[in-house]
Amino acid sequence: MKSAAAAAFARSASVRAAVATRAPTCSNELYVKALANFNLLKAPAMFTPGDNDWTDCDRPNNGGFDSLERLSYERAFLFADDRSFGRHPVQQQVQKEPLCLGGSNTSPISEACVENRRWTVGGVVYATLNIQGSCNNLCGDGFNAAEYTARNAANIAWMEETFKEAGHPQVAGIMFISQGDPGFSKFEFDAPLRDPATLAQTSGPSSSPAAASFDGFQEFLVSLRRQVIAFGKPVTYVHGDSHYFRIDKPMMDRSGLIRLQNFTRLETFGDHAEGESTDVQWVKVLVDASTPEVFAYQPQIVPANLSIVPVP
Repeated sequence: MKSAAAAAFARSASVRAAVATRAPTCSNELYVKALANFNLLKAPAMFTPGDNDWTDCDRPNNGGFDSLERLSYERAFLFADDRSFGRHPVQQQVQKEPLCLGGSNTSPISEACVENRRWTVGGVVYATLNIQGSCNNLCGDGFNAAEYTARNAANIAWMEETFKEAGHPQVAGIMFISQGDPGFSKFEFDAPLRDPATLAQTSGPSSSPAAASFDGFQEFLVSLRRQVIAFGKPVTYVHGDSHYFRIDKPMMDRSGLIRLQNFTRLETFGDHAEGESTDVQWVKVLVDASTPEVFAYQPQIVPANLSIVPVP
């Protein structure tokens, strides 16, 4: 069975990218405008939070909000039920257990990670994960190690449950969608560098101050790799964050010597290009569960966003 991204729109960016080219503050208006834009889409639309939505909201230029309060608000406003966005929403599975933290950084409470979603279409299981850029809320203004610990455990549980659900013979592959770029190898662009065998971070945090142990991804990556090897079928991991379009196979086995050919990383475009150029484009994913690869990728260039290069 063939399907395409046109049949379901998934976004691994932030609500800020959905409302304006200039970065607004993290006021309620940001989420209101994003919801309106998501619901203009004809196809079912899926969204996972990004760092501009909440972890970066502590920064003075973003309004100096309490980041955890912003995440709680986003959960209540954008993820209040079990349906996707768009004019023709579809029902999704939701991580309803109160495994995450919400409330505020000063008064945290247990809260369900309702932004983590899962759905199955055409023999492929899709799942979103609330994994954030930079160092997953372990660095930067207002970082919160307790919040990270709870959410990281919830993400690992949701990811492992997704592999379990995809264990049926009729499932051909899995696609995970998150915002943060965890880095996978010794060769990365604007992301943590990692030991390919241990997956331990070997570069420093991308912002400071930072928690004593600022690697917000290793535990998740180790579990993901174990599941990918056991699953044996195609797994695509979609993320944004570094704003650098690429499709590669960056994950190695536990020896650090053998590449996992059934694992593909897709990083989407982003407005982070050097100079005055813009790089806001999108990627179409063609899905055919009858093929060995299952997923095929087509970058889609928006003519209005092309920079004109003068002829020498």
